[in-house]
Amino acid sequence: MLLSLNSLRAGLKRRNDRDTQDRRIDSRFPGGNPSVAVNYRLHGLLLLMWIAIATALRFTNLTLKPVWTDEFSTLVFSLGNSFLTIPLDHPISAAELLQPLQPNPQAGIAAVSQNLLKESNHPPLYFLLSHLWLKLFPPVDERVSVWASRALPALLGVLSVPATFCLGWLAGRSRLVGQLSAALMAVSPFGIYLAQEARHYTLATVWITVSLCCFVVAVRLIWSRRPLPIALCLTWIVVNCLGIATHYFVAFTLLSEAIALLILWLFQSPRRDAINRVSTPSPLWRLITVPAGTLAGSLVWLPALLTIQESELTRWIQQGDFEGIDWLDPILRTLAGWTTMLYLLPIQGVPSRIAIASGIGLGALTVWTLLWVYRGFKVQSTNPETQLGLQTLGALVAGGIALSFLITYGFNIDVASVFRYQFFYFPAAIVLLGAGLANCWTAGVAVLPGLSPSRTVAKRAVVLIGVIGILGGLTVVSNLGYQKTHRPDGVAQAIQQQALQYPALVAIPHNNHGQTGRLMGIALELQRHPEVDLNRVRFLLAHYRRRDPQPRSRLSNKPWKIFRVHSMSGGSTLETSSIPSLTPYCNNKVALLNQNYALSMAIAISTMLAPEKSREHGAYAGQRGELRCTWTMH
Repeated sequence: MLLSLNSLRAGLKRRNDRDTQDRRIDSRFPGGNPSVAVNYRLHGLLLLMWIAIATALRFTNLTLKPVWTDEFSTLVFSLGNSFLTIPLDHPISAAELLQPLQPNPQAGIAAVSQNLLKESNHPPLYFLLSHLWLKLFPPVDERVSVWASRALPALLGVLSVPATFCLGWLAGRSRLVGQLSAALMAVSPFGIYLAQEARHYTLATVWITVSLCCFVVAVRLIWSRRPLPIALCLTWIVVNCLGIATHYFVAFTLLSEAIALLILWLFQSPRRDAINRVSTPSPLWRLITVPAGTLAGSLVWLPALLTIQESELTRWIQQGDFEGIDWLDPILRTLAGWTTMLYLLPIQGVPSRIAIASGIGLGALTVWTLLWVYRGFKVQSTNPETQLGLQTLGALVAGGIALSFLITYGFNIDVASVFRYQFFYFPAAIVLLGAGLANCWTAGVAVLPGLSPSRTVAKRAVVLIGVIGILGGLTVVSNLGYQKTHRPDGVAQAIQQQALQYPALVAIPHNNHGQTGRLMGIALELQRHPEVDLNRVRFLLAHYRRRDPQPRSRLSNKPWKIFRVHSMSGGSTLETSSIPSLTPYCNNKVALLNQNYALSMAIAISTMLAPEKSREHGAYAGQRGELRCTWTMH
């Protein structure tokens, strides 16, 4: 009993010492309020409020947007099914096309890994987790629930909010930095967009955030000449391995951490001298074990990584030589994407004048916000207690951006233009914004030099930034921004508006399951239109073979209505032609369209238009390929 009391007293004493240290740290924070900093209940309630806002935004209208190609990959592979069961070069019904979306009780975890590694190029961790998650929800119309498939990443997106709070607290040495970082993550349009995708980005973001927490703690320990705890190193290694098992781009985060450490070592000369004077090699030795352990734990994915560049699934992102002003395109798209980390206004699905006004407003808001953040960081630079952690994240974000452009321009792999791939430094960027605004909140800095500082004005500006951020989140969930790629809903609506006097054929050149997903999206959206008789609609996957690029298909000798849908800068357009009879052999050139950045597009391409018709409409924006098909008509 006496030992228990002594242990309790020792525990209370350690807790009081930690509280006293927190008071000292928060009191040294410019303008800090110690009474607020140590009010655990208030901070807990605030964090719960950000979590509630994040939950509401991420689960609102979760099934409003259509399912697109990449999400179909998640659905099919998570069920343990395969795309290879869908017939090629033959007109099939919607039921046959959508059959892989039906849960298979016989398919287990082994089938998930086997089909994924055989047909795709992603690591299996998220798909295995999704497989177990989907078993908790009953099918809808005998198919997997779209809501359930998107609910998992939405839930993981909510978990990124408290994880961001921890990262902000550790990096900024202030709960206020953590709170504002969590608030920005909760309302971030980019974060909401990722959370409403039935994909693995939010799980990867959680692993990245935890890895960054370990990284910030490790840098602080090394700079203070203290050894890294073994538990920290093991946790860091495990999280890194889990991250790479979720998405290979998590490796870019780890490379960015190495770049950040190098930048700090080069430019923090007093600290560099401290490292050189370390009396024991354990801090650096244990640090080296982290990349070594991560590499050892990730070697299992090396064969898959070596085949990615030659995979047909990644050819669309491989950019040729940049010509003329095309080299500006990745930079401009990245700048636009950075804005959506914080703000977004209606720019899609609205009249052009509203979209233009929204674009101008986003530019003005971004400049105004950056002025506040910049002034906040000028105050932050005077506080050595918080300087190191934020400099670490700043160097990491700079390294990540440089790495992205190096891959784009140096290796002609355009990861910069596809902004969702920039998730690997997203949590660090949010914390930097939160830290800058936290200084504005506490110190009352002026937005422009020469103006008298006002804490009240600064707090109102921070609140206004949060409110506008919520509007950006509502823009995403209302489908007025970050619309799904390929827009199968627009294609289905265009087909529905046509009077189907003849059976309809919706066809696409097929190279991999990416095109299968596009056709599946159209079929799934057509089911939402009761006016369309799906028994009169057939779908065709015209498979492209490198050795034999002339697929053959059999069609009955009856009238057909042909749909050719393509996307232009102003929206989707639909061309139709009614063909009462078909020539027995018809050679056609079919334009294979890739993603249009300005307007996500869907493709339903007729493969039976006359050759001169195909050539007439063969010029489209974006990368283009051609497929020559021979069809046997009976």
